[in-house]
Amino acid sequence: MSVNVIFAASEAAPFAKTGGLADVAGSLPVELKRLGCKVVLFMPLYREVLEKGSRLYEVDLDIDVPLGEESHKARLFKGNLGEIPVYFIKRDEYYDRTYLYGTPEGDYFDNLERFCFFSRAVIESVKACGFKPDIIHCNDWQTGLVPAYLKDVYADDDYFSRVSTVLTIHNLAYQGLFHPSKFPHTGLSPAMFNPEGVEFWGRLNFLKAGIVFADAITTVSEAYARDIQTEEHGWGLDGLLRKRSEDLYGILNGVDYSEWNPETDRLIPSNYSIKNMRGKYWCRRRLLREMKLPIGREAPLIGVVSRLAGQKGMDILSEAIPVLAKLDLGLVILGSGDRKYQTIIEELAARFSHRVAARIGFDNRLAHLIEAGCDMFLMPSRYEPCGLNQIYSLKYGTIPIVRATGGLDDTVRDYNEVARGREKGPANGFKFTDYSAEALVAKVAEAVEVFGDKKAWRDLQTEAMVEDFSWHSSALKYIDLYRRVMERAEKRRAEEAARRAATARRT
Repeated sequence: MSVNVIFAASEAAPFAKTGGLADVAGSLPVELKRLGCKVVLFMPLYREVLEKGSRLYEVDLDIDVPLGEESHKARLFKGNLGEIPVYFIKRDEYYDRTYLYGTPEGDYFDNLERFCFFSRAVIESVKACGFKPDIIHCNDWQTGLVPAYLKDVYADDDYFSRVSTVLTIHNLAYQGLFHPSKFPHTGLSPAMFNPEGVEFWGRLNFLKAGIVFADAITTVSEAYARDIQTEEHGWGLDGLLRKRSEDLYGILNGVDYSEWNPETDRLIPSNYSIKNMRGKYWCRRRLLREMKLPIGREAPLIGVVSRLAGQKGMDILSEAIPVLAKLDLGLVILGSGDRKYQTIIEELAARFSHRVAARIGFDNRLAHLIEAGCDMFLMPSRYEPCGLNQIYSLKYGTIPIVRATGGLDDTVRDYNEVARGREKGPANGFKFTDYSAEALVAKVAEAVEVFGDKKAWRDLQTEAMVEDFSWHSSALKYIDLYRRVMERAEKRRAEEAARRAATARRT
């Protein structure tokens, strides 16, 4: 049974990206298509999309988008992601900006209007274009209102009577919270603003809207699906998520091995494979030269490619760097984010320039070079819904050192815990549990010790590089979920029709 899927996302690679959502939106729809689904992707037409020179053409349709008591025009532009049609919602006053969601100083003041507009525009465009989806797959708070609109504003619209919704939570910490005075802009019924609906401690919560009204909820790893039902990681929504636990699924993100594979990677100076690792040595040499890092050949090189934020463990990493600098190793850091951590990392790199090199900003070529040229990859996250860099690192034989949380815990098996029989399966990395600089340093020291045993390290690299986290298995799980959601919806419709028929007979 083919499934018709509308995939709605606020960003998608390669068109526009700030994080892992873009990687998912740029890869999962393609794999769904390969597996027989009919998929159409919708996203805003940001300035970044145009600056990248994406080949687009305008669709000859007028899309009227209600926003509060007013109606605005949206223009549709069409492009392609492989064989996937991609429709871009164009309204320059909302999307023709340097950044996607806000400047380094904070969020844009009109994000509510921007993503109310996007959510309604997706629904109106689907109808105007004549698409007949079985599933609208929403992603994060920016599309959280879509399920609410379908259950409220479009509840009596026959066009959407057989449409179900799936919401994927990529990071529960980002919820789309707004002042209640802005609620009328949504166009939702006033009755929706209550604790059982979209209201959250007196504020309007877009992500909560999706959680309440979506037919199914997914998140990006099995561990994170458990984590977000706890008070520690639930960000105030743990009770609601426990209430909807039967509709909550953890499906681990896949990765695109056509982009992240050392055998074929065009962004690294020398390719390599499990059978011939010589190219990794040349990648390391290029990386050390480019970052001006003077470490010896026997010293392990550790990479960090990350958003520089508290969630990503930058506080404990900053505390650990002066201690790590006393070990015989090198540390390369690439990333941007909170100005506080950008400044701290730059200062530490200057202070320990014989051990640490940093570059502030994002550079995709350099990110690939770090994956290929490093011996280890460090991810000390406070929490991590899925994580992708540890999966990339495995394929590149760059052994991950991670904190055991969320998807990091699901994908990395600790070397010493496996040896002690406490973890099943072959070891492929290192994990620490306590969120502290001391635990981080201790685990790095363990990894450095194993690195000194060349045979043990080569065996560890081999186990890492044969891991397969391609999108194929994850996409099959999504298709299975779509079908279950559709079957449940069909059963509900049949039961409702039977009730109506019984009522008619009695009257």
